[in-house]
Amino acid sequence: MNATERIRFLTKNINSLLVVHYSCQNLNDNNEGYSPRITSIAVLHVGSSTMHSYSIHLVAEFKKIPRDEIDGHYDELEAVMLDDFYRFVQEHQDHYWLHWNMTNINFGFETLEHRYRVLMDRIPPKVDDSKKYNLPAMVSEIYGTDFVDHPKMSNLMDINGGKSRDFLTGSEEVEAFTRKEYLKLHKSTMSKVYFFKSVFHKMQSRKLNTTRSNWRAKANKMLESIPAKVLALVAVFCSVGQVAYSAYTTFTNESVNVEPASSEKDPESPHQNQVDT
Repeated sequence: MNATERIRFLTKNINSLLVVHYSCQNLNDNNEGYSPRITSIAVLHVGSSTMHSYSIHLVAEFKKIPRDEIDGHYDELEAVMLDDFYRFVQEHQDHYWLHWNMTNINFGFETLEHRYRVLMDRIPPKVDDSKKYNLPAMVSEIYGTDFVDHPKMSNLMDINGGKSRDFLTGSEEVEAFTRKEYLKLHKSTMSKVYFFKSVFHKMQSRKLNTTRSNWRAKANKMLESIPAKVLALVAVFCSVGQVAYSAYTTFTNESVNVEPASSEKDPESPHQNQVDT
């Protein structure tokens, strides 16, 4: 399926569509271990706009661990958070997952799986690759790879209603984690998920604003403009008129060509050869 077909497919299955994003410790090498800790995960059910939240600070609150002591329980809290998330995954095996470039071990579903295996020493339920839909890849396919400048997420936000007040850049999220601002981190993650849902809906109606668009996107937008719709309506009326005229002329011609009743005398009539006197 091409991008347009994928959007139509997901629209038909809107009640089985989930939008996912997560925040982590750091994407560089200066982490405590080899891979960065996962700090929060947000999953939005598109059909009902219901948010499912997973965060180390929520687990800490449930376990009565003070915020200042969270860093001493990172492994335990992250493990519980990921276990909760993967229970959700297991319960939604028939759903589709819309994401923003969660495509590899550096940042993606594979990262979450890896952290789960590191902390839990077992393999988590898997999100099948056929059920993953990369949102920016679809935007690039429809509008062109240069639809906005880098960083694409924040620039796309700027021209489609602006950034949420909770939005944090990648470097700002790292700083928030260092300062133990876990709620701030999680709110940023949720704000991005809400934005991805908005992008999807705007792509459905072809109302997504981009800095640049390829010729296909421009042509589609032109065809869907008001003048084009008016021309299409005129064309419909012309077609209806042409059909009506054709039906009328056909009916008229048939009426004209009907043979009149014969006026010849019956050859068997006994008066046929009578001469008037």
